[in-house]
Amino acid sequence: MKLLARLGAAIALTLVIQNAAWADVPKVRAAVLKIGTVNWELQTIKRLGLDVKNGFELEVQGYAGNDATRIAFAGGEAEVVVADWIWTARQRADGKDYVTFPYSTAVGGLVVSKDSEAKTLEDLAGTKIGIAGGPVDKSWLILRAYAQQAFGMDLAGSTEQVFGAPPLIFKSGLKGDIDGAINFWHFMAKMKASGMRQIISVSDAAAALGLDPKTPLLGYVMTDEFVAANPTVAFGFYKATRAAKDVLATDDAAWEELRPSMNAKTDAQFIALRDDWRAGIPAAGPVNEDAVAAFLSVMAELGGEKLVGKASTLPAGTFYSIEP
Repeated sequence: MKLLARLGAAIALTLVIQNAAWADVPKVRAAVLKIGTVNWELQTIKRLGLDVKNGFELEVQGYAGNDATRIAFAGGEAEVVVADWIWTARQRADGKDYVTFPYSTAVGGLVVSKDSEAKTLEDLAGTKIGIAGGPVDKSWLILRAYAQQAFGMDLAGSTEQVFGAPPLIFKSGLKGDIDGAINFWHFMAKMKASGMRQIISVSDAAAALGLDPKTPLLGYVMTDEFVAANPTVAFGFYKATRAAKDVLATDDAAWEELRPSMNAKTDAQFIALRDDWRAGIPAAGPVNEDAVAAFLSVMAELGGEKLVGKASTLPAGTFYSIEP
């Protein structure tokens, strides 16, 4: 009985120590879309314990829309949010201390039905194009600039545009209600897997305009204040995301773990989502800010203040090189 009592006391003491140690692990709350593709990376971090291995506990907070994630972040209810760096630059130009490190380079393109005779944007003159987002959607603006340069074509004036939410453009494209579609990358992946044909990617259009297609558009956003107060935690979060990317870049089994949450209706859609996500993994290390500045200059010219706000040039500190 004494031996059992001592064993019980030892186990209890061990649990107390473990709980105390766990209580000291700082939490990093990430505000993300409930159905956003960033969850695939964050789920991998949690499943493999990459957060704890890097000195923090990741808490994923799902929201119904991007506006809600940003409100939570601005209100101090989350330490991390996912956004494109143009949004970060715009906020920084307004005096907010937001900083970004890359998450993804994934962008969309323009697809047509498999029976379409269109081979280039020039062939879409007089047709109806569905566009996810609004008139200042970044993919739409880049394709407009490319059409002007390559064909002397005013894509906006030569076509009829239908702007709508990504799922609506997805369904309209598959049903043939529109002649071409520009959508977010993951909807594009499923549209291609369902038989639609891409005639140009935004990456190729950007490259033709002299922009660097490897420039990451999406990033994880923190605040200068958080990074300065928690440098090892911020760097640990960065390391965890890179470790998850390394796994997802090469391990097909890791994707099988994610499949239930990927909303892939067919094997073809699943493979397209996996492969296109992998294609969007940015290089490790610092961002080429000259390339970013060139990209921003084009966006400012095409989208104006409605898109970039006061950030007509790249605000200093938009990208933060996190160090331990």
